[in-house]
Amino acid sequence: MSSSAESIAKNARLSGNILKTISNENRSSLLHKIHDGLKANTASIKQANQVDLQNALENKLADSLYKRLDLFKGDKFETMLVGIKDVAALDDPVGKVKLARELDEGLNLYQVTAPVGALLVIFESRPEVIANITSLAIKSGNAAILKGGKESVNTFREISRIINAVISENEGTSGIPSGVIQLIETRQDVSDLLQQDLYIDLVVPRGSNALVRQIKASTKIPVLGHADGICSIFLDKNADLEKAKRITIDAKTSYPAGCNAMETLLIDPEMPQWWLVLQNLTKVGNVKLHVTADVKSAYLSKLQESGNLTEQLQNSVVDADESIDFDKEFLSLDCAVKFVDSTEQAVVHINLHSSKHTDAIITEDQENAEYFMKGVDSSGVYWNASTRFADGFRYGFGTEVGISTSKIHARGPVGLDGLVSYQYQLRGNGQIASDYIGSGGSRAFVHKNLDVSKVQI
Repeated sequence: MSSSAESIAKNARLSGNILKTISNENRSSLLHKIHDGLKANTASIKQANQVDLQNALENKLADSLYKRLDLFKGDKFETMLVGIKDVAALDDPVGKVKLARELDEGLNLYQVTAPVGALLVIFESRPEVIANITSLAIKSGNAAILKGGKESVNTFREISRIINAVISENEGTSGIPSGVIQLIETRQDVSDLLQQDLYIDLVVPRGSNALVRQIKASTKIPVLGHADGICSIFLDKNADLEKAKRITIDAKTSYPAGCNAMETLLIDPEMPQWWLVLQNLTKVGNVKLHVTADVKSAYLSKLQESGNLTEQLQNSVVDADESIDFDKEFLSLDCAVKFVDSTEQAVVHINLHSSKHTDAIITEDQENAEYFMKGVDSSGVYWNASTRFADGFRYGFGTEVGISTSKIHARGPVGLDGLVSYQYQLRGNGQIASDYIGSGGSRAFVHKNLDVSKVQI
């Protein structure tokens, strides 16, 4: 076991123990300064990102990863900066009283939110994650050890340099030690740190199926993450056609490399003009449809009948490999398509094949929608909305540390609330357990719940 890894983990633990005692005002103020530092150094960050992009082209990086790597595509960089300020403006997640109970006169029990502690966050391609995690960690009182993908190493180093410079410059006034955010670069570092369960409290992997599964198999530390983003949309027989067209084109094409993109489209064949949804995906979104035999026959027949069977539409249809395509995260302009005969069948299919990320139903039938929402066992279940809404920024979390498909601690887009646990604080005045029933004494407990909104501790 590496002594360097142990030192990094210990440093995170010690820094986190200090950070959680720092006021929300100081934590939020530092985030504003980090925002300003990153904004002032836009040029150097962009230059580093260009180096990574050029290396990616030369190394023939997968298109989906290349898109995630480009920090200055569209408004991604500006969104990253806005996210830091948004996190700073959120309510302090630490020290919230969730339960208050009088055990006896002058003996009060409180359940109070507290930071998780030391985080190890491992991610691929997306360099903006370092700013996202930094802001969430500092705001929630957690220390973080960050490992970016080798494809984003230059961008990652530059952003990390700026963040750590800002933290160091303000350590005297903020009280926040520079060790709260640490950078590691090698796989060996990760391997060694995964053994540091004495000091590291939570591992958050953000990346491919292979990455997440490998992390889960390599550590005793709790892991928060999702292995795949196999998101499905079901077109119920009572779906509104225009809503179906708008939602599916957004869910599949607005960012096909995203983990919240639609990968499977399930269709009740009783939906009027369902084929126009597929036609729209191809004509407008250039989507390749991986269809089952019955869908292919019906779809091409409808196109033929309507006089719309163009070469583009015919070439956009390929036979689905049912042993693979409905369990696959394409991360591209590809979509698996299948008929199901009812909402119940759609729920069964999704629960069998879904990665439990985000799934949606398009329908005007409330009864079917409610059944779907209750029946689908995913962290996000939507009615008449695009799966692309599954995002911490869009949920108003400021940003997210990741998406969790587990069922304990945190689920779905994980923002500040997912980075705090809780502790029980008991405030007394010299009482001892031996005085009470159950420990040899005769005194009874009161067990009176108090109004948490009126509690100040």
